Amino acid sequence: MTAECNGSNIRLVEDGRVVAVADVETTDDPRVIRASLHAEAGHRPVGARARLVDAVLDLDETQRRHTLEATLPLGDVEALQRLRSRCCHVRTRPAGATCLVDAELRASP
Repeated sequence: MTAECNGSNIRLVEDGRVVAVADVETTDDPRVIRASLHAEAGHRPVGARARLVDAVLDLDETQRRHTLEATLPLGDVEALQRLRSRCCHVRTRPAGATCLVDAELRASP
């Protein structure tokens, strides 16, 4: 599985098929970055959603920010667990079929 980054779009690809995508955008607030994470329907490799979170958090632009505002499908436990393991003070709330996440990003070493 490979991560392809094209500007503000990250795609995880396995065997030529996109299995998960994230759209990342900066905000007017220089401390905040937003990301929308989505896994494609059907069978996905184990760890694909966690790898997508890692790809978002490893972006240079993300590492220069303090807060991540993310949306992910409600019930995406794998992505949420990875966010909780890599971020501080993670808060979640449901919004229809979506989970809204506010997370304090850990400082880069």
